[in-house]
Amino acid sequence: MEKFVARGKKKGSDSSDARIQRKKIKLESGDEQQQQEEGDDEDEHSALAEFSHPVPWQKVEAEGLDCDYAQLFSKEEADQLFKRLEEEVVYSTGEEAKVQVFGKVYNIPRKQATYGDEGLTYTYSGVTRSACSWTPTLEYIRDAVTKTTGQTFNFVLVNRYKDGQDHMGEHRDDEKELDPLCPIASVSLGAARDFIFRHRDARGKRGRRQIEPVKLELAHGSLLLMNSPTNTFWYHSLPARKKIILPRINLTFRRILPDRKR
Repeated sequence: MEKFVARGKKKGSDSSDARIQRKKIKLESGDEQQQQEEGDDEDEHSALAEFSHPVPWQKVEAEGLDCDYAQLFSKEEADQLFKRLEEEVVYSTGEEAKVQVFGKVYNIPRKQATYGDEGLTYTYSGVTRSACSWTPTLEYIRDAVTKTTGQTFNFVLVNRYKDGQDHMGEHRDDEKELDPLCPIASVSLGAARDFIFRHRDARGKRGRRQIEPVKLELAHGSLLLMNSPTNTFWYHSLPARKKIILPRINLTFRRILPDRKR
């Protein structure tokens, strides 16, 4: 199993991506309100002067695979974010807690929730899900990802894995309503889990080519950017790991084009 190799800081399509810095936003304890963002009229250079140090990116590359990986939050901040999400996120039940695979309907082996801008929907695995309104903590994490990457996101899929028995099968995030120019930003909180990429031409016994899978371990507080054309050529999964006894929450931020024809 191939593991990724660090290849220095990210050099994305936005010339300043690698230099964009995440602003430190203090999360107050208890029920106190979170510190507010600076006003929209703030000069960009003044805002950048208040950011923390740039996030050091590691490049993850293979044929048709382009990802960037970084530690976005410290352990202390990640612990607090996880706790707040446990209090705020309401997970789907009923039909929205099922998935359709090859015409058959199954219970999802994890908990899921969808949040985002008003009126957005997202259809995948045979189910259409509507976005609930952003919670304060989801907004905070979204804004941290935006400040770090220079990309904006209007939707997030939340997956909660109670332990290593909960998992996610191989799939690609290639739905037509997703903006093809925007990466998918995956934030991990909680137990570290293996994340495996497999090339579409090397899947199953009838795989046409011998291409080694790429395996990552997604750490507590980390950020993984899946850039184009990754989801065209590579499937990804989070396999079961029986030795993992702690929960994990994963947030995949996306940009949906509401008017795009399916």
